[in-house]
Amino acid sequence: MIVSEENVDGDIMELTNGAEATVRIEDGCVVKERIQKRYRLRELDERIRKERTKAESRLISEARRLGIPTPIIYDLENSVIRMQYIPGTPLKHVINEELSERLGRLVGLLHTGGIIHGDLTTSNLILYKDRLYMIDFGLSFMNSGVEARGVDVHVLFQTFESSHRDHESLIQAFCHGYRQAFTGADEVLVRVTEIEKRGRYA
Repeated sequence: MIVSEENVDGDIMELTNGAEATVRIEDGCVVKERIQKRYRLRELDERIRKERTKAESRLISEARRLGIPTPIIYDLENSVIRMQYIPGTPLKHVINEELSERLGRLVGLLHTGGIIHGDLTTSNLILYKDRLYMIDFGLSFMNSGVEARGVDVHVLFQTFESSHRDHESLIQAFCHGYRQAFTGADEVLVRVTEIEKRGRYA
């Protein structure tokens, strides 16, 4: 996961590393490099990292074509992506009903295009110049199924519930925006409720 932190000027200056990749800033660009897994054969590991990096880059670009603000990809080489640095504020620090509704529309566009983000949290969205940027597509994949879309939205709702006191109003606002952008929204939202029940009784 890429988690953005703000400096005293309100710009994102540090990026924490996740289990799958290291993230650093070089020459004003974000450089994301997938971590070598020493438990795998070297040749296999190199191929897997290269394929996953290529897939991530492709999905970021595809999401952008769908109308979703994402970092611009500058370069792709083996397991390294160089991309645009977005100097803004993590959504988790500023989210309100209006922004949650806008997020719903973005996720609706994403799902209409058959893309599952895989890690929808308010840490993976950046507000910059009144635009919401979606970042960290490291767990993203293509899938048009109701279950995959439902899990995607369920992860976000869990983030709302665990991190934001006004989570009920945020969820309602998200659903309003999601329905505006995605014709299959109601079916997915029903599935989200089913997924929540499964977790409750598991």
